[in-house]
Amino acid sequence: MAGGRSPAPELKDVNVSVFDRYLSLWVALCIVAGVLLGNLLPGVFRTIAGWEYASVNLVVAVLIWAMVYPMMVAVDFASLRHIHKRPKGLVITIVINWLIKPFTMAALGVLFFQVVFADLIEPADAQQYIAGLILLGAAPCTAMVFIWSQLTRGDANYTLVQVSLNDVIMIFAFAPIVAFLLGVTDIDVPWETLLLSVGLYVVIPLAAGAATRAVLVGRASNGAGGEMQVARFTAAVKPFSILGLLATVVLLFGFQGHVIVEDPLLIALIAVPLLIQSYGIFVLAYAAAWAWRVPHNVAAPCALIGTSNFFELAVAVAIGLFGLNSGAALVTVVGVLVEVPVMLSLVAFANRTRSHFPAAADEMPEYLVAGTEPEN
Repeated sequence: MAGGRSPAPELKDVNVSVFDRYLSLWVALCIVAGVLLGNLLPGVFRTIAGWEYASVNLVVAVLIWAMVYPMMVAVDFASLRHIHKRPKGLVITIVINWLIKPFTMAALGVLFFQVVFADLIEPADAQQYIAGLILLGAAPCTAMVFIWSQLTRGDANYTLVQVSLNDVIMIFAFAPIVAFLLGVTDIDVPWETLLLSVGLYVVIPLAAGAATRAVLVGRASNGAGGEMQVARFTAAVKPFSILGLLATVVLLFGFQGHVIVEDPLLIALIAVPLLIQSYGIFVLAYAAAWAWRVPHNVAAPCALIGTSNFFELAVAVAIGLFGLNSGAALVTVVGVLVEVPVMLSLVAFANRTRSHFPAAADEMPEYLVAGTEPEN
């Protein structure tokens, strides 16, 4: 390696729960269950679809809060004061997530649904599918990224800083980016519903998580004790997050079960731009991290954050803007179908290429960590 840096050493396996290790299997089983139930009990799902207020489905809202809230408790905004110490990973994350990813996803949507697949899809449906892709592209991962980081032996503290910064940006950037891209693609923008969705699924869970964290840390006598309190609390509520994820997958695929069974070709067509976007964004971010000499325990989570999507937010906003049975909602559901196996394949690739990256930051000289030259 240039500059005298050695490759990152092999690390001991992280302690991954049974759920995390077999995540793809559990999600696959829930997808099958959702499709079967949606076709066997369509009346039940129609009833659930009717439980909404102000374009917000109440059942979906509760399940998404159950998923997101435990992860929001882990977000430590105090860690943002250290972002200047190791900025490279954060720069890559911000550029990929907010200056590249939403626009490439919209471009792929237009390319495939208005050009490549134009003879296979009705124009009105194509607009809906493009809208769903835009919602996915503008929502970088918040919750699941902690799992991807753990599976790649990522720097947990740095991942926390990345997620915290992304959440802050998302509060202000998600709605304007989505509105701009929907407008560019000639889709009407219901601003009121869009802002309501951001408030419900980003601001409120984030505020609740921050308040819970403040209470837990305040009870401790020192900082380490506070973090232990937070860790115990998140471990205790994690089952609710898991149940929320699985129930949401069943529900979403139940709503769209008839489409999946009747038109599997459509699902395959929707998956094409999603797959290209996912692998393309990962290659771009991972290559940038490699070229910039970012340590692997930062580079891997950095690339995976941009590749993964905050599908909970995308699903909720799609339902609120266009309805449960809309093409936009279908795209976000297919996003769930595609994401888990794609992310696990990228985790495996990142682990196999660990030796091509510099040593972990905590094993490097302080002047290399800080990005400054040594004093003479």
